[in-house]
Amino acid sequence: MKLPIRPIVGLLAAPLPIIALVAVPAGAATKPATQALRGDVVQAVGHSARVGAVPAGRSLSVTVSLTPRDPAGLTAFLKQVADPASAQYRHYLTVKQFADRFGASASSIAQVTDYLKGQGLTVGQATANHLSLQATGSAATVQKAFGTSLATYHDAAGKRDFFANTAAPVLPANIAAAVTDVAGLSDYATYSHFSTRLAKPAASKAVTGLTPAKARTGYNVASAISAGYNGSGSTVALLEFSAFKQSNITTYDNYFSLSTPTPAVVKAGGGTTDLSGEDEVELDIEVVQALAPGATIKVYEAPNSDAGEIALYSLVVSNDVPSVSTSWGIDEADETASNRTALNTDFQEAAAQGQSVFAASGDSGSDDAGNGGTSVDFPASDPYVTGTGGTALTLTSAGAWSKETAWNGSGGGVSSYFATPSFQTGVNTGSKRSVPDVAADASPSTGWAVYSEGSWAEFGGTSAAAPNWAAFTAIYNSEARAKSKPAFGYANNTIYTLAASSSYGSAFHDVKTGSNGAYSAGTGYDKVTGWGSYNGAGFLAAELG
Repeated sequence: MKLPIRPIVGLLAAPLPIIALVAVPAGAATKPATQALRGDVVQAVGHSARVGAVPAGRSLSVTVSLTPRDPAGLTAFLKQVADPASAQYRHYLTVKQFADRFGASASSIAQVTDYLKGQGLTVGQATANHLSLQATGSAATVQKAFGTSLATYHDAAGKRDFFANTAAPVLPANIAAAVTDVAGLSDYATYSHFSTRLAKPAASKAVTGLTPAKARTGYNVASAISAGYNGSGSTVALLEFSAFKQSNITTYDNYFSLSTPTPAVVKAGGGTTDLSGEDEVELDIEVVQALAPGATIKVYEAPNSDAGEIALYSLVVSNDVPSVSTSWGIDEADETASNRTALNTDFQEAAAQGQSVFAASGDSGSDDAGNGGTSVDFPASDPYVTGTGGTALTLTSAGAWSKETAWNGSGGGVSSYFATPSFQTGVNTGSKRSVPDVAADASPSTGWAVYSEGSWAEFGGTSAAAPNWAAFTAIYNSEARAKSKPAFGYANNTIYTLAASSSYGSAFHDVKTGSNGAYSAGTGYDKVTGWGSYNGAGFLAAELG
């Protein structure tokens, strides 16, 4: 269900022309050349009514994404690190190694920083990956610095008001060459979370749905947890555009007698105090604690905006958290081209560093945009992210896995922007990336028992599937560490390689029935459930012995 807050490689289909030279009029040769950042105006400006100007004194925060060095070299490295025949296979980079090799240079960072400060903005330190800077200032200062106007608009179709830049930002040519994207010039793009609460009588206080015990037997990880592989020594990052209440988490843990580390909050882009997506955050935390009770959980919180989004992902890759889950997303078309480019670089970094990134694929089936067509959700559609779809899970009377069918809300289909990545060439005959890659229980009718906002409820949605897979990678990494084996790493490489092997039948639950609207589940890979869900013990045995 998409709430009002809108909290969820292959290469890009074609290289995005980020900058365009602005002609200098005759007689103005003394003026420095300027360049415009293409793809940095939200599409809604074109179909919305302009109603006013942004007050000059309004305080704004922007996140400036920096142009990486040697993108061709990064693409080549990513192919090598995912190729079992390469000497670089699974030889992942540290954050410093990535920054030194592919991040913006120190001189480039200094050049952009000095320019922004010279325009009157307050500028923070570059992130550890050397790919972003945060700057704050008044609307008047921001307009001057980026050579554009900020206006307020009314979107009649969407029944909402927003502000946005009226044209692409314009910067001196040498500064524009060092900048990929400027986020924060609009508040149009907000992100939906994909959790669905099963309706039930208000007076009901029964705890229904997947409990920690049922989830562990259902996905066959109980034996691994009993053996001590419970996620200890591993960290799971949950990326959120809402805050939560620890008291609800404590109630959940006490009810199920879980001894789990207290989640730590990490603020990105200033963090947030907004609680409108509280149920989403608490669902994410409780799913991870149920399956990987020994894992350290870090809840990354950011404002629900494109600037917050860039800040969030830039920070989590700069912190090199091994397992990452996000249950927030947006229809691909509502993410500006420059934002997608900047975020794709962050996801490439995650893959280069061996981080496993899972994103809910959405709860609107094959029509993520809700316009009657077919569309998919971002960031699940990015090739360096593992899009996670949804199923309806049935257990035996003993709590073991019985069957799974496709949940009709499972987001899936074909990307409009990303080319078919190399790992999908065996299952995808089209020119664009298919989504999702995997799935897990997401039907509200077979959902999770969650304590949130002071009461028990049963939750579904692909929001429950993404943290499920992130928790499993924490279990995997615990066992891998104990056996001196490589960690899960870049998830799509691990998943597709294993799925193409003779161990597919024992490592995965192939979901063969059900549809999400335009697409149907079937044998092997499909655009509703990907390769299916994991069979924990079988997956671990196939990979770790």
